[in-house]
Order: sequence, then structure tokens, then C-alpha cells
Amino acid sequence: MRTIRYQEIAQVLRERIAEVGTGRVLPSESDLSAEFGVSRVTVRRALETLREERLVESRQGFGWYAAAMPLQQRLTQLETIERQLEERGMHPERQVIEFAFVDAPAHVAAQLQCESVLRVKRVNRADGEPFAIVTVWCPAELGQHMSRADVERQPFYELLGVALRGATQTIGAAAAGPADASLLGVPVGSPVLRCERLTTSTAGRPILLSEHIFPAHRTEFVVDLPLAEPSTTPSGLRLVE
Repeated sequence: MRTIRYQEIAQVLRERIAEVGTGRVLPSESDLSAEFGVSRVTVRRALETLREERLVESRQGFGWYAAAMPLQQRLTQLETIERQLEERGMHPERQVIEFAFVDAPAHVAAQLQCESVLRVKRVNRADGEPFAIVTVWCPAELGQHMSRADVERQPFYELLGVALRGATQTIGAAAAGPADASLLGVPVGSPVLRCERLTTSTAGRPILLSEHIFPAHRTEFVVDLPLAEPSTTPSGLRLVE
């Protein structure tokens, strides 16, 4: 039976997806058109065929990617996403790319109320695939006993030696810059979720400030809403102008 060109392209892409795994970004329609020597209409039909098979998905500003179940992070209590991933049978890893004691940037100094901090930047992976870039700042006196190996193996919460009261987390949308895009394996300018979390001790002292950057196509935040007085605003969330 004669194979139509878009079906041939779809089969090639099926084989690639099987090799590279889910969550990976595919080349743009223009690049695929040039590679296979066909029109973008033909490429789009091949991709739509794979979408019907639930092998690929697309998002505006991001392009096409191999479909995957999103990584969900529950916001019901203060814990690490790594622990939540382990509970689902996934293998999380941390790759520390920066570890240094530095002068606190202005916004960090204002929130942690200190002048010198330990700054740690890492890439978090799940089953080998990057799912977050995390930058953490803590007061230098609280981090002086930590090593690069410590923060690669254990969460900061376990290393601080301070009883925690809780944290405030702010989540917003952003676009991936060149450095973040390279670390996450996504196109420059693609949508990401930027989360800033300020953790305090039981005494009310701010002791940890962290920034988390997640690829938007792989991430979902889940908030449990307890029964409360009727409101259009979910409990625990604030509207920002």
C-alpha cells in the first residue's frame, strides 16, 4: 500500500520520540519542513496525527513537544517536590552548579535581613530530565557548616538545624532567558513558571529565600481548597494587581 508523505514523517517522529523520551521539545515546524523537504502544511498534518495518538502536544510560544504527564507539586504543606516525586516512583536528582558565600543582592538582603549569604544554584532532574532550576540563599551563619556535597544530597530544610514555621510562596509567569533555556532544554523565550519562596523559623525569622524556575509545559501546582466562607478567591491565595 502506498504510504502518504505525512504518514512517513509521522513514523520517523514516532521513532525519535521513542528514543529520546517524553517531555522533550521537538524542532520547530519550519525546521522539520526544511529537514524533510516538504511544506509546513504536510509537517503540521504529521504532527496532528501524533497529537491524535497523544504522543505530542503543543503550546503557544513553546512549540511542539513529546507529550508527558506533568510533574505535579502539591501546595498543601511545606515539603520538597523531590519527596513528592519519590512517592510517585520517580528518581529525583540535584546537580549543584554554583556554591558560594557572597554579599547578599539588595532584594535578598531586604528579605533575609542580612548582608552575607550562602548562595546555591542547582538543576533538579526527575528520571534524568531537568524539571527545575533552583537558586537558594540563606544567611551565611546558618550555611557555614554546609558543603557542596551536603546540599547536593539533602534539602536545605534538613541542613539548617532550625525549627520551621512555614513559608510564603509567590508564583508567576515568565519567559526563559538563554541561560535558563539551556539548563532546562527548552527554547529561549518559552514560558516558564517562576516561584519565589520565603521560609521562616518558629521565631518568625526569615531564614531561607529560594527561586524556582519550572518549564511551564511540564509543571502543575495543585492547591487543596478547604471548605470556607464563600469567596471567589481560593483560600491561601492573594490576588496581585
